[in-house]
Amino acid sequence: MAIIKLTINGKEQSIDVDPQMPLLWAIRDVVGLKGTKYGCGVAQCGACTVHLNGDAVRSCVTKVSRAAGQKVVTIEGLSQNNDHPIQQAWQQIDVPQCGYCHSGQIMSAAVLLRENPNPTDQDIDAAMAGNICRCGTYPRIRKAIHLAAGAEQKVGKNE
Repeated sequence: MAIIKLTINGKEQSIDVDPQMPLLWAIRDVVGLKGTKYGCGVAQCGACTVHLNGDAVRSCVTKVSRAAGQKVVTIEGLSQNNDHPIQQAWQQIDVPQCGYCHSGQIMSAAVLLRENPNPTDQDIDAAMAGNICRCGTYPRIRKAIHLAAGAEQKVGKNE
C-alpha cells in the first residue's frame, strides 16, 4: 500500500492503495465516483474511458501509480451541469439504449471533438472504434457527435 496523490475532476485526492491497482477501481471503489464503468477489464470495450491529462485512456488497465500527480477527468467532471456539447447532444438525440457504455463513449467523443472539431463520418468511426455498444446505437452516436460539433462551432464563434 502507498499514498497516491491524484487530481480527479479538479479535486486533489490522497488515497492509500496498492500502486498496481487499476485506476478504475480507485475511481469507483476508493473515491466513490460510479460513472466510469467496468466492461471487459482488458481495454477492449471502452466503458471505462477517462481522461488522463486530456488523453482518453482505459482506466481498467491503467495503474493508479501512472495517474499519480496527473489530472484525471471522469464523466462526472466533464462539465459542471451536464452541459458539455457532447452531453447535450447525447440527450437531444436520445443516444443510449441500455446506457452502460455511454460514459466511455462520451469521454472518447469529447477528446475526438477537441482534436477534430469538424469530424467526418470516417473520422468518427475511426476515433470511436475502440468503444463497443452492445445495443448497436452507433448511428445515433455518430449523429450526436455531428450535432455536438456544430454546437461547439457556434459556441466558439460567440466567445
